Amino acid sequence: MSKRMRDLFEEARASGRKLFIPYITAGYPRMEDTVPLLLAAQEGGADVIEIGVPFTDPLADGATIQHANTVALANGITLSGCFQLVREARNRGLTCPVVFMGYYNPILSRGEERAAAEAKAAGADGFIVVDLPPEEAGSFIAACRQNDLSFVPLVAPTSRDERIDVLAQVADAWMYCVSVTGTTGSKAVDSGGDLGAFIARIRRHTDLPLTVGFGISTRAHAASVWKVADAAAVGTAIIAAIDAAPADQRAQRVREFVEDVSGR
Repeated sequence: MSKRMRDLFEEARASGRKLFIPYITAGYPRMEDTVPLLLAAQEGGADVIEIGVPFTDPLADGATIQHANTVALANGITLSGCFQLVREARNRGLTCPVVFMGYYNPILSRGEERAAAEAKAAGADGFIVVDLPPEEAGSFIAACRQNDLSFVPLVAPTSRDERIDVLAQVADAWMYCVSVTGTTGSKAVDSGGDLGAFIARIRRHTDLPLTVGFGISTRAHAASVWKVADAAAVGTAIIAAIDAAPADQRAQRVREFVEDVSGR
């Protein structure tokens, strides 16, 4: 487990502070934008940053992040390039935990042990692998743990209790709770009883911190999530903010967006 991430969540729980986790697609809209965007997110109040690893078939993502993936791949981004961007960001002052979020094929192509070791050397703290079920993740989880990286499983609202228990057993730092069925950016989080019931059901299986993602784009959405969970994650709305900004104002817009939604 990443000590940096464990310490963050422990401190936040002890103080009652809720966390904010923005998502940035590596290599989008230009390769040279990524490091300034990561630093801007941190300046705006990010506690953890998810770095999207572009893939040709991002099946869990909606049109906005799919487009970002396509552009980033055309720019030449690779998994190795993602590691290099994190290394550069660390050298330029990035201190918050970072988690790579993406799909299994680039990891498999790189080699599980090699990918984990290189991620650690670059300064990363963990992986969220959307399409890698725990039954098939044993060797990669072992590689992560050998390198003090966290493996963060996703829990869907359709997950049965037996499935949640399996996912909880492979988690070590926190769990990612998908708030809505469908892809990223497809619909807004349900701030009513359904989300609370979903989180309560997960809590019966684990004491680990819970992050809610998918469908969160405003401060009101985040506030509703913070009532029941430890952290809120936002992706599509940040990519949309980047798309709407002039090229020389992208980092500023990300910082302002993170400040607004996180309340920092």
